[in-house]
Amino acid sequence: GLKCEAVVCAPHVYLEQLRNTLSRDEIGAQDLSTHQPGAYTGDIAAEMLRDIGCGWVIVGHSERRQGHGETDAVVATKAERALQAGLRPIVCIGETLQQREAGQTSAVLSAQLAAVLERVGVEALSTGALAYEPVWAIGTGRTATPEQAQDVHAALRAQVGNKGDSLRVLYGGSVKPANAAELFNQPDIDGGLIGGASLVAADFLAICAAVPK
Repeated sequence: GLKCEAVVCAPHVYLEQLRNTLSRDEIGAQDLSTHQPGAYTGDIAAEMLRDIGCGWVIVGHSERRQGHGETDAVVATKAERALQAGLRPIVCIGETLQQREAGQTSAVLSAQLAAVLERVGVEALSTGALAYEPVWAIGTGRTATPEQAQDVHAALRAQVGNKGDSLRVLYGGSVKPANAAELFNQPDIDGGLIGGASLVAADFLAICAAVPK
């Protein structure tokens, strides 16, 4: 069988179904509320996700940042809420094409990461994962070259410092069977945040098989 650690992050309404086949460490949600449980109708708090069997939760996905206006401060709050409830956050950061072409990649990513580190600290974040999503490479068919991705991951690791040696840094920009092995073999890329390719079982398994043994 495949020897690769995988977490399935499903829409909230399907999470309970996953409990029949997966363990808590293999189940993740795609988002959570900034609020604690209370009078926030429609919000799904971290504690609710924990109660339904989640071990992980994605925080600050590029589609949340862009489509829902989530700021670095909101993302930091969500990471904090996840950790307070015993969930492991997958914190997403990334730059747009406009920011990359303006030479702002480093500054944008550094600020996004710093906001989370200032709120929760390196050690707490290291229980979860950091995911680099070059927004310009998501669903566009464009992919950062393995070298571009590695350069960014190395810079993120340097920013986190020695205390974050155990922090997993994932790449999330159009990973597919054709490029997975080359990406995963970069020294500072610890895995992938798989989007569209995960919807095709054969493609997802091929990506899992590309993880270095």
